[in-house]
Amino acid sequence: MRLADYILRDMETILVQWEAFAATLLPAAVDMKSLALRDHAQQILLAVAKDLSTVQSREAQAEKSMGRAPILIGAPETAAQTHALLRARGGFDINQLAAEYRALRASVLRLWMDECQPDASHADDIIRFNEAIDQAIAESVGFFSAQIEQARNLLLGMLGHDMRSPLQTIQMTATYLSALNAGEKVSVAAARLIRSGARMHALLDDMLDFNRTRLGLGINIVPAEANLEKLLADELDQVRASHPDRRIDLDVAGDGQGVWDGRRLQQLLGNLVLNALKYGAQDAPVRVVMTGAEQEVRFEVRNHGSAIERTALDRIFDPLQRGLNHQDSYNADGNLGLGLYIAREIAKAHGGEIEVRSDETETVFSVCLPRRQPGR
Repeated sequence: MRLADYILRDMETILVQWEAFAATLLPAAVDMKSLALRDHAQQILLAVAKDLSTVQSREAQAEKSMGRAPILIGAPETAAQTHALLRARGGFDINQLAAEYRALRASVLRLWMDECQPDASHADDIIRFNEAIDQAIAESVGFFSAQIEQARNLLLGMLGHDMRSPLQTIQMTATYLSALNAGEKVSVAAARLIRSGARMHALLDDMLDFNRTRLGLGINIVPAEANLEKLLADELDQVRASHPDRRIDLDVAGDGQGVWDGRRLQQLLGNLVLNALKYGAQDAPVRVVMTGAEQEVRFEVRNHGSAIERTALDRIFDPLQRGLNHQDSYNADGNLGLGLYIAREIAKAHGGEIEVRSDETETVFSVCLPRRQPGR
């Protein structure tokens, strides 16, 4: 008997074994009933049996074995994809999801070989079956991972949003204590609370921005008429106040007027300058150079120091990276490794772009912004 025929004939026997194995995947399966344990198993097996009965080329078989079977645009979710979605929502982990398919593969082949004693002419059925299972695994893992990532990002977004209210209360209380003039110890403690609260607020903002981009929402901007020269100057004054031992220069040429989200552009500049202060030569100034052209405005952040390696340069705007030394920890550098990533997303939200070049002489981050986006 061919394998496809066996699957259709002994479907219930196979499903009993699937259910028995799924029940061992704790703690997720502890309270699951039979229907939930068998979730979409029958539909997956029907799809496999149909695949085994379909003529296909060697090229198509090879693609399927690597999980790259073509999926029609607009087609509904496959049984394997829906199964993965429900397993993710049910609390299974990805190892348990893969284990279900591993157990299914072993039990189907064992039952078929014990029951039907297939001869050598049916060996191709085993190859085709393994390819179909590999395709189902690829579909399941892809959907499972996407569901878990989306759930994690939503959770972090809600957590970051909900943490803002108690943090604002802490900052307001610290500001009140600072204004009481209740002695040096109280004033110093209040100032420390204010600085820590501001840093935590910035971290929460970074986390919320990161989650927006991962959810496909992009960085939120509110464009208005603004002068980039003034925006840059104001932001650099703030940075100089917190780094009084460092020299930061601003050179301006041309008109800086345009339609932008001023607060976001200051955030972009601040991220680039703080990065330059951290990784550049400590005894050399950081230079910010703004140049206004007819249709666009460009500004650069330049610092001296060691050249960034090519491999690091290619990934420098990736999220959760921390400069040249990837051994840096959160506690050591006080950030989430999102500064350059968010800088790039802010530039993109304005219809602009950001580039970096680095050699033994200097490292330069260059931001190009259209004076106004189309339609504004």
